[in-house]
Amino acid sequence: MDLALLRTFVTVHRAGSFTRAAALLGLSQPAVTSQIRTLERQLGRPLFLRRARGVTPTTVGDELAHRAAPHLDALVDIVEAGLDEGSGTRTLHLAGPPEFTSVRALPALTPLISQGLTLRSTFAANTEESLDGLAAGHHDLAITTARPRGGLLISTTLCDEEHVLVAAPRWAGRLGPGALRHKGSVLLEQLPVVEVHESLPLVSRYWATVFDSRPAAAAAVIAPDLRAVLECAAAGAGLAVLPRYLCESALERGEVVALLDPPVPPLRTYFLVARTGTLGLPHIARAHEWLVRAAVDW
Repeated sequence: MDLALLRTFVTVHRAGSFTRAAALLGLSQPAVTSQIRTLERQLGRPLFLRRARGVTPTTVGDELAHRAAPHLDALVDIVEAGLDEGSGTRTLHLAGPPEFTSVRALPALTPLISQGLTLRSTFAANTEESLDGLAAGHHDLAITTARPRGGLLISTTLCDEEHVLVAAPRWAGRLGPGALRHKGSVLLEQLPVVEVHESLPLVSRYWATVFDSRPAAAAAVIAPDLRAVLECAAAGAGLAVLPRYLCESALERGEVVALLDPPVPPLRTYFLVARTGTLGLPHIARAHEWLVRAAVDW
């Protein structure tokens, strides 16, 4: 059986779509469709059910994927190991959010460099992008904010991230004691907001958790990196919702202040995700274990 057909099949199974699989493989959609039909003819069984949005694997398709995917991943690793032999190193490809990967994950993995590991990182715009790349074999591990479904990707809970409502001291001075707790939505409309996206994802989550309401304001500043959001907030651009680990030093220096200390702060959970079967590879298993161990102190 042609291994290229199996590779295309596994990619479609992981992606859940011929279109997405074609993009991941660098092929046209008709080429992917043709390869899947060829494989189905060879096996004499349908592997996918075509839906309005994407495809759903049949029972036979699921069984084939679970059997074939780990072996295909192992073959890829053999090739990569051969490429690494000349330098005596192994390369780990890690994907994740830019801020968390930069501040938490990469520094935690640097001790492994002295053990012969090299690191390559990809900053993903969202969880879907990370998981697509992981499923396609572009990454070895991915850090995400959602747990993947299905059996071809496995996840481990890494840590919880506490969110803090912050602003420069001059903004905090304009608010009376307890004002935010009782008039949060109203004050949000009066104060400038700094966010990562026009939809106000962090502010909306915070307001839903703490005030049980939805914000009705537009952002004054949009910066798609939380480190830039922090700098803008510290400079007085407006209030922002940030992970505590990212703004802890700024809080200690008084560059920003926490506007509220809710008894149950909003949290976001991070997951460490790998393809099923790849944790049997020593360099991936070592990096996975190292990150999980480091996360205990996060």
